Amino acid sequence: MIARIAGEVVARRADHVIVETAGGVGYRVAVSASTLEHVPAVGGAVSLHTELIVREDSMALYGFATEEEQDLFTMLLGVQSVGPKMALAVLSGGSPRELVTALAAGDAARFQAVPGIGKRTAERIIVELREKVGVPADMVPALGDVTASRGDDPRLLARDGLLELGYDLVEADRLLAGAEPGLSAEALIGHALKQAARR
Repeated sequence: MIARIAGEVVARRADHVIVETAGGVGYRVAVSASTLEHVPAVGGAVSLHTELIVREDSMALYGFATEEEQDLFTMLLGVQSVGPKMALAVLSGGSPRELVTALAAGDAARFQAVPGIGKRTAERIIVELREKVGVPADMVPALGDVTASRGDDPRLLARDGLLELGYDLVEADRLLAGAEPGLSAEALIGHALKQAARR
C-alpha cells in the first residue's frame, strides 16, 4: 500500500498531478479540485496522503491534501453506486468541513449537483455518512415532513424515509425486517440500506 507520496510536481492537470520522487519515479495521482488548490506549480515540492485502488484491469493512485479528505473519500466508497471518480467529484464540491456541514443539513441538492449523482444516491450518501462523520444528533434535520405525520414510531418513520428514497412499500418492509428492536429511525434506515447493498 502506498500511503503517502512526496516529491517534485512535474505535471499539474485539472484532475491529476504527476509527482516525481527522489528515486526518479513519476507517479500519476488523481486529485480533487480541493486538493489541487494545495498543490504548488510545476517544480514545487508536494506531499500527499494517498490511497491505492487495485482493480482487475487497473491500478490507480488517489491523493489528498489532508487526512480528513482521505477519510471522507474512503467513506464515500462504502456507499452503494459511488466509485472512486464519483467520490473525487463529491470532494471537489467543497472542503471536508463544508461537506460535513452539508451532511448535517441533509443538503441533498449539494450532492445532486455532482454529475452522475441522482436524488436516491444523494439521499443514501447523507443517511449512511452522517453517523460515520460524527454529526451531532441535534444537527440532524427531520427526513422531509415525515416526523410531523409519523410522530413516535421509528419503524414507520424509517419506512416512510425509504419510500422517499425510491423504494416501494414491499421492498421497504423487507429491508427493515430483522432489524434490532429499539433502533432510531435513522439507524433503521442505515440498517435497511446496508441490507440493500448486500443484495
